Amino acid sequence: MSTIEFAPVNPSVLAWARTEGGWRSEQVAKTLQVKPERVLAWEQGERKPTFRQAEHLARFFHRPLSIFFQAAPPELPPLASEYRRLPGVAVGAESPALRLALRRMLNRRGVALDLFDELGEPLPSFELSAHLNEGPAAVALRLREHLGVTVEAQLGWANGWQAWRAWRAAAEAAGVLVFQFAKVTLEEARGLSLLEWPLPVVGINSKEAVPEAKVFTLLHELVHLMLACGQEERPALHETRSAEEWSEVERFAEGAASHALLPEAALQHAVGSVPRPDLTWSVADVQRLAGRFRLTPLALATRQRESGYMSWAGYQAWRGEWAEFVAALPARAGGFASPAEKTLGRAGRPFAKLVLEAMAANRITSVDAARHLDLKFQHFDQLRTLLVGPGGGAGGDA
Repeated sequence: MSTIEFAPVNPSVLAWARTEGGWRSEQVAKTLQVKPERVLAWEQGERKPTFRQAEHLARFFHRPLSIFFQAAPPELPPLASEYRRLPGVAVGAESPALRLALRRMLNRRGVALDLFDELGEPLPSFELSAHLNEGPAAVALRLREHLGVTVEAQLGWANGWQAWRAWRAAAEAAGVLVFQFAKVTLEEARGLSLLEWPLPVVGINSKEAVPEAKVFTLLHELVHLMLACGQEERPALHETRSAEEWSEVERFAEGAASHALLPEAALQHAVGSVPRPDLTWSVADVQRLAGRFRLTPLALATRQRESGYMSWAGYQAWRGEWAEFVAALPARAGGFASPAEKTLGRAGRPFAKLVLEAMAANRITSVDAARHLDLKFQHFDQLRTLLVGPGGGAGGDA
């Protein structure tokens, strides 16, 4: 008869892993199929989990099993000291999914910094600043010029995925790491930014299925990075503005992002130099024009209202028609992506290239590279092929 082996875990580390992950004891208990009192007894040192239960806890918390046997919990800065303030997300009350996404992006950034140092390569630098006393249009013009995206190139993109890849590549070339994160609701975060230099990070929620919407979120977050660079923003933990004051910052970022996507001169050329707010715009009208510039129809309608091409009443009416139109659309079917394509979409081309280059230079092992990329070694050849080409439709950089 076999005896049950109990794991000599450190109760304080166990409690830290749960609270740091944003989990309640009831959630952990449900996953392990034990009572909440049992989880609390483990954390208080009154009982010990079995080795099998400890392994299950490690997988659930996305931590190495060895961490439970450390003498003390790791000393890490609060996550809220790293990311910008998110509307509706209270500091310390982030969902477990968001906390995990933040941890993974911070870890990836740390790996990138180490690899740049190992390879002796110069760090890219994003030092573009903005201030709230500027007009959003002026900030947008400076951002667009810095990214080097022309209206002519924009009008030449074949589809929304090509637009997304081009804008993402421009941001990455400017010294920003662009990652995608999963399993976080769009209501909690469509996008976020990590206010860390060098190599600031923009994260995009992969649940956003519309590439043009990803682009708007990307530019919105780049404006937040510019504001942080101009000392107008601080990480969420240190941000003291009221909710009303912060909504003004968000509106500024939205306005600057929309102007960056569609400069005034391009809008005038497309719809006429003299605004006609009395004109009625149908959903189809806005869709056609938005398609030319690879924008979402909502972004274009908002842009038209800001520049006087739609009255406020007309805009509100159009929003109602648009909401009805979207509600009637069938659910989007998710496309298939290979493991290598998922890695490229999640980590971005610069990070993937950096890891493969470090492995080729014998600075890291293939095991390290697989861990950094979250990709099995057997898929590395396909990843190399994807990095050479421009990428496919919704795969690759999606």
